[in-house]
This record gives sequence, structure tokens and C-alpha cells, in this order.
Amino acid sequence: MFTGSLVAIVTPFRSGKLDERAFGDLIEWQIANGTNGIVPCGTTGESATLSHEEHHRVVKLAVEVVNRRVPVVAGAGSNSTEEAISLTRHAKEAGVDGALLITPYYNKPTQEGLYRHYKAIAEAVDLPQVLYNIPGRTGVNMLPATVARLCGLKNIVGIKEGSGSVQQASEIAQNCGERITVLAGDDSLTLPMMAVGARGVITVAANVVPKEMARLVKSFLAGLVEESRQIHFKLSPLFAALFYETNPIPVKEALGMMGRIDPELRLPLCPMGTESKSQLTRVLKDAGLI
Repeated sequence: MFTGSLVAIVTPFRSGKLDERAFGDLIEWQIANGTNGIVPCGTTGESATLSHEEHHRVVKLAVEVVNRRVPVVAGAGSNSTEEAISLTRHAKEAGVDGALLITPYYNKPTQEGLYRHYKAIAEAVDLPQVLYNIPGRTGVNMLPATVARLCGLKNIVGIKEGSGSVQQASEIAQNCGERITVLAGDDSLTLPMMAVGARGVITVAANVVPKEMARLVKSFLAGLVEESRQIHFKLSPLFAALFYETNPIPVKEALGMMGRIDPELRLPLCPMGTESKSQLTRVLKDAGLI
């Protein structure tokens, strides 16, 4: 249902508040450059420091600006099952096409707990749902066997696999087949994961190179493997640079240098260190982005 290059879009702030104009402009730029879907309120969108009111507004604004031109898959996860259900219900009411649901963080549920968490959300809200596995952020790894159990539920349509393991993505694709769409959760592993069955990526890099990320995925899915590989090689320094420090610090700094947003962050995230910023600047210049 959701394939291609879907941008995990940043949430721009100005003087501590959502910069609605900048957010709308970012979405328009993404769509104009071939991005296949908009994913607001994810990790890159600093969802952890948005109030519920802000979260709701970002989702609603994304739906309004996109206006059905591409899918909107809203971040709606939480480490509280009831809160995740509430956020997912709001996302549906706002008119999204799907919800992205991170594995519960900090409380470290068992595999059975993960299954029951996602089953409860799927049964509570009739909306296409994309699982999101990123153990480096959450402290829990959702195993392929658990994903295989979940993909039998009709609302579970995809997974953003951010474990960093191509083997794990391969097992999910093999075990679930057509019942679920695997999306890469790491820009640098987009190409390797597509080689074992992924159908795209939910990407940080598309915030700054939307056209190139869309081409990378489109080329591979069209069978133009060498073209996709060359784009991957070209973008590899940028993939690394956008994680010199915790995401979304570098990508917001990059967008600030490009004149697209005020690179404002919310504590506990803070501006890049001098050395990291210097290295990022060099990569962006080499890429012709600034």
C-alpha cells in the first residue's frame, strides 16, 4: 500500500512554536520533487517533544497541505497502548492514509507484549498501520517471528524496519510475503534491503535530497539496479553526515543552511557541535546543496 520514498519530515519551529508556513513549504517541495509519501510526527519530526495539541495540529496540517496528492502516514506511536490508540484515532479523524507505530520505548515489553500492543491498536482503529522497529531508539527489537504473527491482522500493512539488520529485513520479507510491505528504516540500507524484498524507505535524507531518494527507489523497483546503485554511492556521504549527531539535529542544520527552515530544535536536543557542523557543511558543499 505504501511504497517508494516516504519522507520522515522534520517539524520546523520558530520562536518555540510550529512554523506552519515553513512546514507547508517543505511539503510542497517534497511533492514537487517526486516524494511518494509524507510521514509527519515521527522521530525526525521530534514527536517526543510535541504536546498532544501540537501533534494533532501537525498531522492535520500535513493532511490539508498534501490534499490527497500522496499518502500521509502519521506517526502515532507511544509506549502507552492507550495513548497510541488515542493518537491513531485522531490521525484517522484528521484524514491520514495510515499510521506509523513505533515499538513501545523504555518499558521494554516482551515479544508477546509487543504482539498484544499492536493487536489492540489494530482492533481499536480501522486504519492501515505500519509497524516501526528501531531498537537503537526504543531498547526493544521486534523479532521477525512477531512481525509474522502481526501481519495476519488486516490493518497491519507494513513495517519500517530500522534494526540495521538486512538479515532481519530478509526474514520478514520471506516470512510475510505479500501480506506486508517492508520499508527500510535506514537511508544507507535502502538499496540492500530492497535487494531482499523491501519496497521503499521512510527516509531522513529525502528532507534534503527528495528527488534523488525518489530516483534511487524508483530505479531499483523498475529493474535499473546499476542506476540505483550509482545514486546510492553518490548519496552515501550524505547518509553518514545526517547521523553525525542524533537525528534530527544534522538534518535540521542542513535545511537551515539551505535556507528552507530555521534550524530550531527543542531541548533536550541542541544545535550541532562546531566540528560536526563543519564536517556537515563540507558534505553539503560537495553535494552542491549549499
